[in-house]
Amino acid sequence: MQLVYTITAIYIAVFGLVIGSFLNVCIYRIPQGETIVKGRSHCMSCNSTIKARDLIPVFSFLWLRGKCRHCGAKISSRYPAVELINAVLWLLSFLSFGLTPKAFIAMAFLSGLIIISFIDIDTKTIPNSLLIYILAVGIVSCFFNSEMPFYEKLLGIIAGGAPLLLINILSHGNMGWGDILFTSAAGLLLGWRLSLVSLFFAFIIGAIIGIIYMLAAHKDRKSQIPFGPFLALGMITAVFLGNMLINLYLSAFQLN
Repeated sequence: MQLVYTITAIYIAVFGLVIGSFLNVCIYRIPQGETIVKGRSHCMSCNSTIKARDLIPVFSFLWLRGKCRHCGAKISSRYPAVELINAVLWLLSFLSFGLTPKAFIAMAFLSGLIIISFIDIDTKTIPNSLLIYILAVGIVSCFFNSEMPFYEKLLGIIAGGAPLLLINILSHGNMGWGDILFTSAAGLLLGWRLSLVSLFFAFIIGAIIGIIYMLAAHKDRKSQIPFGPFLALGMITAVFLGNMLINLYLSAFQLN
């Protein structure tokens, strides 16, 4: 049984790498308005078509030493990073939830978060198509997650979006609508409790990294820093640790 479990975990990690390669395609093409289902991958410098042997996740990057086979141009380390991040998150989903619908829904959700994060870093926008995707994953989760009452999922839409909407109003539009719709869509999957947990960690992580960035890059407080990646990190924390943290908090509160 342990051998089967280990082999399954390896398969999921490997498949996570493969899907991670597809996520790179999405991250590049979606902001360009290009299709993600057709067209061969090509070098950004010389436009040469990349052959299948050079598309093996992570390993091709290492084999080619991070350079194009044809022109020798440097390949961004972001590509293997995205592949590895997706593989790790998929593996964590399996280790946390087993081979269950909940695990596969988590994998689909987390892969969407990766795409949103990197596109937001590049463009400071969150495409509507990805918001619809996150909402669709949340709808699917309503049919498989019997642990959470449906009304809690509906409240998650409000709990996810309302705090950011309030910030948007008070700051006269400094909080983007993409972030508001993002947290609302994700709230259907997370429910109201985990939505609040995700927002808490998003603000903590965002504040820490934002301060470090401003000090290191000599930026002022008016500098725009995409908030989508911090929201995604908060959601990842909520998916894997949220319920445990809530229970710890409630236990400590009861003891006092």
